Amino acid sequence: MMDPLALVNEVSPEEINKLLAERHMHEFIHQCWPTIEPGRKFHDNWHIQSICEHLEAVIKGDLRRLIINIPPRHMKSLTCDVAFPTWAWIHKPELQFLFASYAGALSTRDSVKCRRLINSPWYQKNWGDKFQLTGDQNQKQRFENTKNGHRISTSVGGALTGEGGDIIVIDDPHNVKEAESENIRLSTLEWWDTAVQSRLNDPTTGAFVVIMQRVHQADLTGHILANQQAEDPWTHLCVPAEYEENHPTPFFTALPTATDQIDPRITEGELLWPQRFTEKALATLKTALGTYASAGQLQQRPSPKGGGIIKSDWWRKWEPDAIPEFIYVLQSWDTAFSQRSTASYSACTTWGVFNYGSRYHIMLIHRFRDRIAYPELRRTVRELYDEWGPDAVLIEKKASGQSIIQELQQAIPILAYSPDRDKVSRAHAASPLLEGGIVWHPDRKWAYEVIEHCAMFPAGDGADIVDTVTQALLRLRKMWYAVPTEDDTELEPPPEREDDIYNEVNVIPMKRKAIYG
Repeated sequence: MMDPLALVNEVSPEEINKLLAERHMHEFIHQCWPTIEPGRKFHDNWHIQSICEHLEAVIKGDLRRLIINIPPRHMKSLTCDVAFPTWAWIHKPELQFLFASYAGALSTRDSVKCRRLINSPWYQKNWGDKFQLTGDQNQKQRFENTKNGHRISTSVGGALTGEGGDIIVIDDPHNVKEAESENIRLSTLEWWDTAVQSRLNDPTTGAFVVIMQRVHQADLTGHILANQQAEDPWTHLCVPAEYEENHPTPFFTALPTATDQIDPRITEGELLWPQRFTEKALATLKTALGTYASAGQLQQRPSPKGGGIIKSDWWRKWEPDAIPEFIYVLQSWDTAFSQRSTASYSACTTWGVFNYGSRYHIMLIHRFRDRIAYPELRRTVRELYDEWGPDAVLIEKKASGQSIIQELQQAIPILAYSPDRDKVSRAHAASPLLEGGIVWHPDRKWAYEVIEHCAMFPAGDGADIVDTVTQALLRLRKMWYAVPTEDDTELEPPPEREDDIYNEVNVIPMKRKAIYG
């Protein structure tokens, strides 16, 4: 019997390299690099290995829904669009891939690189016996192999009639320059909802991979995560350019075999890929992108840290299990008609005014947000009025709001109004009220979601919520409950410590579960 060690010694280095590349996609990228990027040095990093391990899990059938958020120029396309299908065909040449990007030219570019890699002497020497590309379907946008596998490239929004795949990869679905256009952004989401999700060859075994930089709160990542089903959840791999201990989406993988279970960085601001993107290079990129774009594209949270126009830390947290005795309650609505998944939300926030010394303070006490058709919207307006008994219900005179006003103004105290400025201007006008330390929120998840929407504005998808917030605050400022202005010098300033107020304000027992529910 031959000594195992002697047997190992008889295996050539070339054969060992081949076996390693077959087993590990990360090693495959190492070895194919001189072929796909000749003359360029390969800078390895832990995030590349982590992406590879997740893609390996897709091929094994352990993952069927995967989102990867990562900064630009961090090898996402070379890894997912070029190396991934070529490595996968070593094991399952019958797999059919469908790739899409916001620009057809980008999809075509990566398709050409993928085909060149397969036809390269290195790949053919190692795995030419597995399959060959067919001669009749060997084009830039589409090629097939002799085992019935194919790779199709298209653009986001492009026609998919008759096309499908076992694995569908969406790489950068949004054009960064056009991401702020609601119409263009919604057309991408509509394409995803109506065209893409029906394109899997087998919905029970097929897989989706979405890899992108965040460009807006309501981009494809945000849309998918907001509408995912509990029975079919998505794995979300989020990798910011700089480490943030309190990032809203911390890096984590549920893969039991993954090398990196958590982000290995431990220091605030630690760089993701310092070999490629140094502090100086990243600072230059931040300057070029600006605050909002940097937050999304580099940090994978489409809002500046701490917020933009309305800062998160301006809100004050109310901690006791009793609420103030309100002297005035106001509801503020932003209404919409449709219940489609891409339609605008109808939103309502409820506010209470309470007295502290010579100064009025304001508390957010309830939030409603949903996509509902008009009959349900009308019922909801009336139900929330009955639940909270506000002194007034603020509704803008437009679209469904006008209909609500006409139908309910005899039954409930509606304040119909027409804004005299745009949403951004209203946010700027209301921001001093929050900055002044007189706006409070309960310590509950839904309240923090309101705060997050405000912090992301105008880049996020919560303009409806923000509108209810700003119009409520501006209305209260106009009324006799008005928040003191700079001219009200005789009034006391807000307390320096948040807990001072708890001992001096009249409170009532918490009776409404909705505030803490």
